[in-house]
Amino acid sequence: MNKFIYLTATPEALIASMLPPADFGAYLSTGTKKRNKGQAIFFEVDLDKIENLIDMKSLNSRCVQKPDGKPKSSVYLSVYKTLEMIPLSALKNLYLTTDSGHTLELKKVVYDNSKEILGKLHLFQELCPVTPLVASELTPSAFLKKLTDGSIPIVLPKLFYVDLKLGELATNPLGGSAEQLPYSNIGHLRDCLEILSGEYEKHMKTVQRVYSGSLLYRTIESGFYVGSKDEILFYPYPSLSELENINYEFFRSI
Repeated sequence: MNKFIYLTATPEALIASMLPPADFGAYLSTGTKKRNKGQAIFFEVDLDKIENLIDMKSLNSRCVQKPDGKPKSSVYLSVYKTLEMIPLSALKNLYLTTDSGHTLELKKVVYDNSKEILGKLHLFQELCPVTPLVASELTPSAFLKKLTDGSIPIVLPKLFYVDLKLGELATNPLGGSAEQLPYSNIGHLRDCLEILSGEYEKHMKTVQRVYSGSLLYRTIESGFYVGSKDEILFYPYPSLSELENINYEFFRSI
């Protein structure tokens, strides 16, 4: 049986498995007996590019078929500073799994920051290695660079995050309609966005310090980003109408 390597984001871990991505996602989200329930977000990792970073002897001895012939579901290889350790070139496709076990594959593309729109506010959910919800007047690429290039006291080696919908609040924090935004405490979100609009030197404002552990997939705006400084990988997220045609089971479960 083939061996797969996965980097999970919530929580952060490097895991070997004999399960292909869709089955691995279902395993993480629902368990082997369908008694568990929770989302899973994970990358497939190119084993050839990390062989020198992991104990291959341990991997090959532990990630083997069970006595009954069934595939090994998971073998943990690392649970600490995992994203920091893995080179960006080793990250393959990204997978999102609902709490009912349906998995969506997102393919990485070259990110074109020349198409970024200036003057628009953003809401970024950081996913790994830290998890605050942050409002920012920075574009996605500028946000990544600001947090990873050492220009501010808070420095991260790498960052994985997702751009969330703000609707009319992206350009009109106080007067814009929030009718289609399912976030709790909209008043606080408006206040954070208004601070960014009024303070020239303020680039980021924490909206929520603790991640709930569940991402509302319907609120994803452009997609997922991971990188460091000027190196960025982008995983675009389809519109809801596109998603319905691409993966109807996933669409129904969100």
